[in-house]
Amino acid sequence: MSTLTSRRYDHLWKRLGERLPWVAAQGISTHWLRHTTLTWVERHYGYGIARAYAGHTDSTGAATTTYIKADLEAVASALCAMTGDTHPLARP
Repeated sequence: MSTLTSRRYDHLWKRLGERLPWVAAQGISTHWLRHTTLTWVERHYGYGIARAYAGHTDSTGAATTTYIKADLEAVASALCAMTGDTHPLARP
């Protein structure tokens, strides 16, 4: 099974930008999508949930990050709100 490398993603976004001018004009990329998604989650659900959504729950950072935690249910709830879909782990 092959994996998608950052080079492959860059090539895909370049090709999309050639077909969809707004993709090129906005500088859309995998990193842009991640940044935009995490910004939305942080603004609507807070820093702790955005940190968990990004998978940064185990990394070190400022002292306050030790106390800021989000559980899987909170992350699933944020995903549901963003996509409009349901998730079995989301809080009602």
